[in-house]
Amino acid sequence: MPADSSGTTVGEFLARRPKLFEAGFVGPLLTLDDAAMEHNLRTMAAWCGEHGLEIAPHGKTTMAPRLFERQLEHGAWGITAANVSQLRVYRAFGVQRVLFANELVDPHGLAWLSSELDADPDFSFCCYADSLRGVELMAAALAEHGGTRPVDVLVEFGVAGGRTGTRTASQARAVAAAVAAEPRLRLVGVSGYEGEVAHDVEASSLSAIDDYLNEFRDLVAEFAEAGYFDGLGEVVVSAGGSAYFDQVAEALTRPWPEGLPVVPVLRSGGYLLHDDGFYRVRSPFGREHRLAGAEPPFRPAMRIWAQVMSQPEPDLALLTMGRRDVSFDQGLPEPQVVRRDGEVWELAGDSCHLSGLADQHAFLKLTGAEVRVGDWIGFGLSHPCTVLDKWSLIPVVDGDEVVDLVRAYF
Repeated sequence: MPADSSGTTVGEFLARRPKLFEAGFVGPLLTLDDAAMEHNLRTMAAWCGEHGLEIAPHGKTTMAPRLFERQLEHGAWGITAANVSQLRVYRAFGVQRVLFANELVDPHGLAWLSSELDADPDFSFCCYADSLRGVELMAAALAEHGGTRPVDVLVEFGVAGGRTGTRTASQARAVAAAVAAEPRLRLVGVSGYEGEVAHDVEASSLSAIDDYLNEFRDLVAEFAEAGYFDGLGEVVVSAGGSAYFDQVAEALTRPWPEGLPVVPVLRSGGYLLHDDGFYRVRSPFGREHRLAGAEPPFRPAMRIWAQVMSQPEPDLALLTMGRRDVSFDQGLPEPQVVRRDGEVWELAGDSCHLSGLADQHAFLKLTGAEVRVGDWIGFGLSHPCTVLDKWSLIPVVDGDEVVDLVRAYF
């Protein structure tokens, strides 16, 4: 942040209509593009509406309540959380419906949750169960606390070698029966994550995801036939990361048994910021997909600016950006533009690339680009889920003007 912003409120600072390169910001500096985010929000909301889907975007991507607010304003059904600390942030900012995409077995977390449910009858919450031991621990903690509202539970169906989730249909049946038999819990649906089935978009991988989703559907129908969902106003069926949500949509919106009030919920979190790497290749809106219509592709909303501080060799520049500032787990940042003396121009894709990152340095290999010490380089980033955790207050820009400041709570 600019030095002279100290002691001002966000509103006071924004009232100055600050310019990114004139207000005194120092680099490296992550920015979010306001127009790109609005485009992505509208695109996803329209697509979900057209295909009869709800979305509870995973909040771990940004942990930014201001961005949650924008997602909810564009029709999000709720916000997904991964742990109790995230859930507490959500509740502190008034999020009223949370899908907790994990099994919750911590007794302190369950005691707090039970108190929260009792204090707010409009607070809607559901979490996962994937083991008999987990059901036992949840029930014991809730019994000790003595809350009055049961905790809603989705049986999680996983895959061998993947993350959490029952590995077989028989295990899922046993967990469902245990939840249904426990008065402190209420079975309200089934969840899964197709992203553990495959990690590319080859035909064989997409076919494997289809097979998994068909098994997932079979479980939902079986639990309904067993009477587990009798009397429910809605049965939540949830899957869908940011890479294969087209297949999830296709599977979860096919006809269900007559009278079963299924609510299909995507948990895609990457669509809001999109990226210039991992999701640019894998997102359905960046490639051919089965439910293709006239929807425009998502736009990358993240850019980080870093300054050239050294050019010790003709083909090597060092920049003020390192592993503490950017994601690098799914590809290195992509140099896209140069800013010098108020002028900005694009870099040819083959004229330079990052060859590595140190804690506070980026190694820019020059293969045709001409840069000099003092230049600012704007980079696209890959995998938004590992970007914002490195930042606490992030400028949102419209061109060069800072129109908002987003605070992240990691």
